[in-house]
Amino acid sequence: MQNLLLPNAAAAPCCAQPRRRPSRPSVRASAVSSSAPRRETDPRKRVVITGMGLVSVFGNDVDVYYERLLAGESGVGAIDRFDASGFPTRFAAQIRGFSSEGYVDGKLDRRLDDIHRYALVATKKALECASLAPGTSAMRKVDKERAGVVVGSGMGGITALSDGIASLVTKGCGKISPLCIPHAITNISSALVTMGAADGFRGPNYSISTACATSNHCFNSAADQIRLGRADVMIAGGTEAGIIPIALGAFFACRALSQRNVDPGTASRPWDKDRDGFVLGEGAGVLVMESLEHAMRRGAPILAEYLGGAVNSDAHHMTDPRPDGLGVSSCIRRSLENAGVALEEVNYINAHATSTLAGDLAEVKALKQVFKDPSQIKLNATKSMIGHSLGAAGALEAIATIKAITTGWLHPTINQFNPEPAVDRFDTVPNVKQQHEVNVGISNSFGFGGQNSVVVFAPFKP
Repeated sequence: MQNLLLPNAAAAPCCAQPRRRPSRPSVRASAVSSSAPRRETDPRKRVVITGMGLVSVFGNDVDVYYERLLAGESGVGAIDRFDASGFPTRFAAQIRGFSSEGYVDGKLDRRLDDIHRYALVATKKALECASLAPGTSAMRKVDKERAGVVVGSGMGGITALSDGIASLVTKGCGKISPLCIPHAITNISSALVTMGAADGFRGPNYSISTACATSNHCFNSAADQIRLGRADVMIAGGTEAGIIPIALGAFFACRALSQRNVDPGTASRPWDKDRDGFVLGEGAGVLVMESLEHAMRRGAPILAEYLGGAVNSDAHHMTDPRPDGLGVSSCIRRSLENAGVALEEVNYINAHATSTLAGDLAEVKALKQVFKDPSQIKLNATKSMIGHSLGAAGALEAIATIKAITTGWLHPTINQFNPEPAVDRFDTVPNVKQQHEVNVGISNSFGFGGQNSVVVFAPFKP
């Protein structure tokens, strides 16, 4: 599927003020009432989302990305970036037609690993969305000492590392690029963002690498910087570019990938009885997160509010989730405590749901432990359409969650042919989009090593 920059769809633009919502009784998602902690009221500690940017298999425009999700399109197809004919899995959610022209200097662009190019473009688009484009008067007024970046990845610049190894083997160490290590290490995306996209933010700058939980870890950490009074504005998210031979072969060796080569568009099928593994994806997603005080002082567009989140560990297995769901259920509960949200306020979950045999059911089991009556909760899986973007997955799904909040529409979970009985109490938004007013939405991300992360978003209410 071609991934060209598409004309803007009819959806409201990324930074449009969310439409007014009629007052309505809170949706109850649990038969058991729970007393929520008090939500944050200090405008210096409330964290709002003022900008979003991405690079995805559906293009580099947030609105087009969400329109194609709402349409239920699959971004999965045959790999043509390299000869995959000798691999058991020969398809992925591969980005095609990507161009960083106008966003990354040409000389720098030619040297960069795609992971960094994706991060730079996504960041600049997020800053434009937040009315903080580099060089503008609004950006010049930002206190750069109190503006930071937390952009992570699961694997870092794996293409740069793979190319370096190939040079070593075929030509000797004298032919390895001097940029091999700088472009391979995971913190360089975050560093390049401060130098090449964020007009020299000199506040907290670091990366987090927790496999497929990376992006949510970055959001939680960035919000902490704001709440602790160390920053006014943070750029946060994840980036990944791992559709290369070594990654494809290594994930196959883990027995993690689908092998549905005959019909790749239906390969990513979370919660379906016939699922056979995840589909490798790639891309980047970035949020601009600000204290409410800072955002209102500069008249920023406010898309949604980050209410809180949590991270923890399964402490169980290197690749498999805990079968009892204890780590995930605890992480969800802690995220809601941190957010000041009662169980019955949650009516939307963007699931991790990778289409793996063990992972899908472990997540559902954990959700049932937390939400005793999930019949009013909408549960969908973005990965059914865009595959699994590893360290960037949580960021792309956070953007989908925020778009659900601002548009009132939930994208479908596609490829729902023969659902597992375990999800029969959830509305998984099967195959067709649904209109739904999100009260509180959570987004789950879990990674190899037992890394769990959850973030909580809601419509902004002054």
